[in-house]
Amino acid sequence: MSVIKLGTRGSKLALWQAYFIKETLEKGGLEVEIVIINTKGDQILDRSLSKIGSKGVFTEELEEQLRSGAIDIAQHSAKDLQSELADDLELIAFTEREKVNDVLVSFDKSLSLESGKPFVVGTSSTRRVAMLKHFYPHITTVDMRGNLQTRMGKLESGVCDALLLAYAGVHRMGYMEHVAELISTDKFTPAVGQGSVALECAVSLDPEKKAKIRELCNHPETEQQLLAERAFLKRLQGGCSIPVFGLATTVNSEQLAVNSEVTAENSSNLLTDNCSLITVTGGIVSLDGSEILKETVTGNNPLELGEALAEKILSLGGDKMLADIKANL
Repeated sequence: MSVIKLGTRGSKLALWQAYFIKETLEKGGLEVEIVIINTKGDQILDRSLSKIGSKGVFTEELEEQLRSGAIDIAQHSAKDLQSELADDLELIAFTEREKVNDVLVSFDKSLSLESGKPFVVGTSSTRRVAMLKHFYPHITTVDMRGNLQTRMGKLESGVCDALLLAYAGVHRMGYMEHVAELISTDKFTPAVGQGSVALECAVSLDPEKKAKIRELCNHPETEQQLLAERAFLKRLQGGCSIPVFGLATTVNSEQLAVNSEVTAENSSNLLTDNCSLITVTGGIVSLDGSEILKETVTGNNPLELGEALAEKILSLGGDKMLADIKANL
């Protein structure tokens, strides 16, 4: 088999992920070459993501190289992927998920969102800003673009008191000593796909290459979770600048039997005999944080579950909320 050309963004975190994929593939006997590609999201740092477009901000240039055959696969943080791919592209693997939580990062380890003490948090995420406004209105936010090292530099220089980031990136970059607080997913449900690395390729890629890459890199349980989350996001037409959140978890029927949250309404489609089942929690929060819609469904078909959850959110007023958000971004 010929050398696998792996496309990636050039940030330290993206390269960490790329070398992780490279090492995984090489352990399986493949030869891998890393190709660094700059994206729009890397080049434009003086505007918020919502101002430069929510589709393909971190993926468009990589996808062009997939189509041309310059690279065989592209690696992405799964949370950065748009909810709908072009017909000539596909996702072939999702790596095993890390802890999905958001974390508060600061040089002052005494800081806590729960303390009620006012302080300034840096983040570029509309989801995080809106959730802070909803759950922690005493917190002030400042827009914070750039890679993790740039953000840590701004934190150190006093632009803000703390950063709100994904655990996975903080862990991979070795900044765990600065984690002041692990944020509960009960309040801060993460972005769709948070914690996993996704591999994308052209549909036309050699089937033998696809199969081998998938065999070595795909984590089936994580894949089922992300299929459900991405189906939810796709139905809502939510891009990375829309404050939509979603998290799927996998349980088995024995766990469900003792889970008092499983009701007759959402358990009619459950499998038995200890088969894995999926619970998906997701929703949307208004930009000003005044309103939040959040629901949970459980079942065994990830695509149907994600769509069902989206329909539920839309029927509860999510359609109007989405329209208001898009009009005000």
